[in-house]
Amino acid sequence: MRDVLLVLAVFLACAVEAVEALTIVLAVGVSRGWRSAVQGVAVGLLALAVIVAALGPALSFVPLGALRLVVGGLLLIFGLGWLRKAILRASGFKALHDEDAIYARELVAARRAGRTSRAAVDDWYAFTLSFKGVLLEGLEVVFIVVTFGSNQGSVPLAVLGAGTAVVAVTVAGIAVRGPLARVPENTLKFAVGVLLTSFGTFWGAEGAGAHWPGADTALLGVIAFVAITALLFVALLRRVHRRGVPGSVPAAEPIEVL
Repeated sequence: MRDVLLVLAVFLACAVEAVEALTIVLAVGVSRGWRSAVQGVAVGLLALAVIVAALGPALSFVPLGALRLVVGGLLLIFGLGWLRKAILRASGFKALHDEDAIYARELVAARRAGRTSRAAVDDWYAFTLSFKGVLLEGLEVVFIVVTFGSNQGSVPLAVLGAGTAVVAVTVAGIAVRGPLARVPENTLKFAVGVLLTSFGTFWGAEGAGAHWPGADTALLGVIAFVAITALLFVALLRRVHRRGVPGSVPAAEPIEVL
């Protein structure tokens, strides 16, 4: 059960990051050509592969209890950050994440930029933008893959979830040749926030020496508790927002790119 939930959490989190990276790469490729954009993607993926290969074995030498305590704490911080923003978006206090708007903005910026070549790269701007998009979004993927995989003693299982997400998003992006605006990214981020917070709580408590009743099945209860609590906050904040309490975000607020 824990392995299934692990793959699901990694898949959803990596799918969100892959959508954001794909939006940048598509805007660059469509506006400036694909050769340099693909080169940037390839170098970014190579850098991420090296990081995973280096960190995965290194974490295997850390005692399991200490690893779960540290990883649990990090996932809890990471997950609560996602969940907080997802709650604010769902309740109307924060503008929804709009891939169409982000794609249009990246497209305009890419078309206005100059063109310079360096070494084997014809368009340095396209290369660096694609590289940065893949690397920055990918680092979050690496964090999730390495922490989940090392904590469960199965990095390949976490890589499977991440790889499946990246392939699925890439194939969908190529098929529609545009940003995946129809993907319910805000809903995905809410689900990922719930899962990361739940795993962080579960592993952090185990690392601190606690024993959950029902062993791994207790994780389902933790997930349910976190999800229900988050939904209650959404309902409460929606009521506050509808009353027009000062501090609510107007609908025209610029969209924040996570």
